[in-house]
Amino acid sequence: MRESDTLVVWKLDRLGRSLKHLIETVVALQRAQKGFRSLQENIDTSTSGGKLFSHIFGALAEFERDIIRDRTKAGLASARSRGRLGGRPRAMDAKKLKMARSLYADSKTQVVEICEGLGISRATFYRHVVVPG
Repeated sequence: MRESDTLVVWKLDRLGRSLKHLIETVVALQRAQKGFRSLQENIDTSTSGGKLFSHIFGALAEFERDIIRDRTKAGLASARSRGRLGGRPRAMDAKKLKMARSLYADSKTQVVEICEGLGISRATFYRHVVVPG
């Protein structure tokens, strides 16, 4: 950016990760004699009112992100208390593992057939059966 240019963003929270970062960025732009404008919040830091609103909206944006983070944590804790675990379901349970080992011990069955029959990949098969961890 050149001096007297204006940085334009769609929404205020796109400029900074936190209120502190947002304020530092806007102050650095002002020191370098560059403007800042947020289209969604209609803020223009070239005016004193725009400077005030940029601080207020920055605080509100950070507050909103914190609320979302708190709600997400509370939801995950609630799910855990009900016995729900997040993440991808395991491809190999104890029953599949026992069957895969018995089929693998029988040298007539090929690895490809075992994988197709159990609905697992070769990598999963080798990870659990051939090189158990």
